[in-house]
Amino acid sequence: MSQSEHTDYDAVLLVSFGGPDGPDDVLPFLENVVRGKRVPRERLLEVAEHYYELGGRSPINEQNVALQAALTDYLRAQGHPLPVYVGNRNWHPLLEDTVRRMQADGVQRALAWVASAYSCYSGCRQYREDLVRARNAVSPSAPIIDKVRAFFNHPLFLQINAEQIAAALTTWPAEERDQVTLLCTAHSLPQAMANGCAYVDQLTATAQWVADANGLTDWALVYQSRSGPPHQPWLEPDIGDALRACAANGQSRIVVAPIGFLSDHVEVLHDLDTEARACSEELGLTMVRARAAFHHRDFVKLVGDLLLERIRQRPDRAAVGPFPALPDVCPPDCCPAAATAARG
Repeated sequence: MSQSEHTDYDAVLLVSFGGPDGPDDVLPFLENVVRGKRVPRERLLEVAEHYYELGGRSPINEQNVALQAALTDYLRAQGHPLPVYVGNRNWHPLLEDTVRRMQADGVQRALAWVASAYSCYSGCRQYREDLVRARNAVSPSAPIIDKVRAFFNHPLFLQINAEQIAAALTTWPAEERDQVTLLCTAHSLPQAMANGCAYVDQLTATAQWVADANGLTDWALVYQSRSGPPHQPWLEPDIGDALRACAANGQSRIVVAPIGFLSDHVEVLHDLDTEARACSEELGLTMVRARAAFHHRDFVKLVGDLLLERIRQRPDRAAVGPFPALPDVCPPDCCPAAATAARG
């Protein structure tokens, strides 16, 4: 198929978690996040402090605006001058409002990129449900919206994360890097939710690949940002427990790589740069945090390639490792919510 041949997409939609624009937005934003969930008020106020510590504003909003502009330029340079919209799950611009604006602009069919590389309910299926809900809320004639595949094993995503880790490794002389322990972090999930998807297997494959790319044999997959009640099993080990284990084992050079996240947003900045760093200092560890994928020069190219493979209907789907490229359309029963997974 030639470069000029493509599907009839007439817009791109970037779908994100969203974040507050200022201190007054923090609690309303968090209330949106936990709507329908039994989260104690004290936990909500605790998380709010993480945002207040950073000025009450999430960096994810400016990151989305920057990606929107860069992706618009990239697609135009590739021969596809499509308008790029941004819609969020939890804060303005909310998905419903963005879909309404797209309809007013005459958009018929859009291709959505979701800010999540892995397969799980909260990182994939829930976003698909959000898109359906937003379209239904607007009108029966709202734009059709297709979602690009999860991309944890896209070669450029793996290369970007490997290079971010390589940059962190330059903290030590080359002859000392074989003594570095790599801790790859991801957002913890309820065990019941994780049981119903390939999240852990995908993260493990990614961690193995980026460790091998850097010649590191001492690595582990760990988790952060747990928010459930103490009696509910969540994915472990927690980053703090992993750091304490490193100290007990005499491992003092640590690179922490947030491979489960796409950008340096509040969860990364607080949980790693504040809490994990304080824990490391208390334990006498030298901890260096690798930057997330968004902050690499090739991140726009990665997102653009995922969009172009659908726009141009390329039969090839780039993928590395033990998993094939994930399908463009997820099976109806994939990645159930935790309650469904627990019953299964």
